[in-house]
Amino acid sequence: MSSIIQLLPDHVANQIAAGEVVQRPASVIKELLENAVDAQATEIKLLIKEAGKALVQVIDNGIGMSVTDARMCFERHATSKIRLAEDLFQLNTKGFRGEALASIAAIAHVELKTRQNNDQLGTQIVIEGSKIVSQQPTVTPQGTSIAVKNLFFNIPARRNFLKSDVVENKHIIDEFQRVVLAHPNIHFFLYVNGSEVYNLPAGNLRQRIVAVFSGKMNERILPLQEHTEVVGINGFIGKPEFAKKSRTEQFLFVNDRFIKSGYLHHAIMGGFEGLIREGMQPSYFIYLQIDPKHLDINIHPTKTEIKFDDEHTIYAILRSAVKHCLGQFKVAPALDFEKDPSLETPYELYGKEVSIPTIQVDPNFNPFGEAPKQQRGTSSYYKGPEPAWKALYTDLPNDLPVIEAEFVPSQTNLFENTRVETEFAQVQQLFNKYVLAKTANGLLIVDQNKAHQRILYEDFLKNITVTKGFSQQLLFPIEMHLSGPKKMLFEDMKDALYHIGFQFDITNSDGVVSILGIPPLIQESDAEDVINQLITVISEGSVSDAFDLNDKIAKSLAMSVAVRNGQSLSQSELESLLQRLFSCMDSTVSPFGKPIQYTFTQEELDRKFTL
Repeated sequence: MSSIIQLLPDHVANQIAAGEVVQRPASVIKELLENAVDAQATEIKLLIKEAGKALVQVIDNGIGMSVTDARMCFERHATSKIRLAEDLFQLNTKGFRGEALASIAAIAHVELKTRQNNDQLGTQIVIEGSKIVSQQPTVTPQGTSIAVKNLFFNIPARRNFLKSDVVENKHIIDEFQRVVLAHPNIHFFLYVNGSEVYNLPAGNLRQRIVAVFSGKMNERILPLQEHTEVVGINGFIGKPEFAKKSRTEQFLFVNDRFIKSGYLHHAIMGGFEGLIREGMQPSYFIYLQIDPKHLDINIHPTKTEIKFDDEHTIYAILRSAVKHCLGQFKVAPALDFEKDPSLETPYELYGKEVSIPTIQVDPNFNPFGEAPKQQRGTSSYYKGPEPAWKALYTDLPNDLPVIEAEFVPSQTNLFENTRVETEFAQVQQLFNKYVLAKTANGLLIVDQNKAHQRILYEDFLKNITVTKGFSQQLLFPIEMHLSGPKKMLFEDMKDALYHIGFQFDITNSDGVVSILGIPPLIQESDAEDVINQLITVISEGSVSDAFDLNDKIAKSLAMSVAVRNGQSLSQSELESLLQRLFSCMDSTVSPFGKPIQYTFTQEELDRKFTL
């Protein structure tokens, strides 16, 4: 039998390696940003188009590459980070395998421009699917600019498995945040489809955290610091009262490298034991400094998993450091038998006699007397000149024409005012929370809040996908300030909000969005809060496709607008609620899967009174 084992061509091997290194556009961004950091750059720009599918470009002002290095960097296992196997345990750089650029070049169109400080001309290389199309000298600033276009152009199956732009943008933001939080001393920029999303100047760690997660974060975090012979710990942890249901603000770094460790996460959660409710997640930005010889980074293609020599000791130290931080800033509960300082008598009042307060009384004041004529209709506190606007109404002619106008008062109700004919008899409200109705099967009990959520959810979803909802124009537009990823999320869901009944003006380039119209069911005073809450729900959840996004928008709006438990409803509103509920496609569960109704049969009620 002839031999059947043979070496794979380089371009095939690169495509196989790309399957592990490059899973989505966010993987490309991670590798390119880490290369820019290793190049000692002080300013890094990231440009994204169409969620990275059309373009991912990273521009840095680092040390650059020579002509030979520019050609060699696209070869497999070509790297400047290590020389020997022992160097794996003394790593001070992000990359070390030499596979990233070769894998990226195998599945995309890549254009590289680079120049070192001492060179007058740089080098430009164009590669398409591991094939070098051109290499020539070029004029370019110091540093490196690498543009990755048409990702997965030669692997259509992999490109078809990419998620929607909303999902891919969320992964891109996640990777970008992990890199910028690890290196607050570098100035980072992020541009998405031509608009600036992040501009993060170099500064300290607290400034970087606040710049990434808004100014409110400055008041919600506590400094964490602990240094031992085994590990050095610093960073910030969030106050327990600001814990959330999602893990979007949890970052753990080892030697400035983002990692995922369920074991160390459990240690951090142990420090918050008894301070947060079950199911809630605290914010933390924790940086561990450990001798590289006690680590093994080369166990996962994305380098986000690390093995430690002594995990148990690090676990105990990390948990104790979190507890100590919370206790140091008096966050942890403690018995305090000291007096409240605000109830103590000030020192300067000790020994002084308490005097009776004096009051002045006008003996001639008569509350039933008539006020002087010159004071009638005016305020006794204002002695200045007449306001200028009064001059507009002086010397008006007496024969002004009478203008008749029709006025129809506009009133928005959660339910229709007209009484509806229903099959339910004797509809009543119990505890301002439940709706009771007698039916042929027995006693029907409906949760009014969950029932209204189901009604609104199906209405909103229909408006998004089938028919456009009505809009109520605002006399004075409401201005919202959106920046960073909030602006990106708003761009993704503005079309769905438009079909529901919102109208916006987003011509301002500074992240200011003007709300011009709102759906009739939403109060003007609640419009901004509803949209902010919607953005938060979308950012903290996982969205798989456009339908999933529309579904989450409809659910969030239904929860925000639905009638609350404790609100009294009229008889017509109760009947309308039941009529609309049983017209829904599913009247048994709320949009969040919770039961809406329950029916007590006569047999069940009889059993309750049986001895």
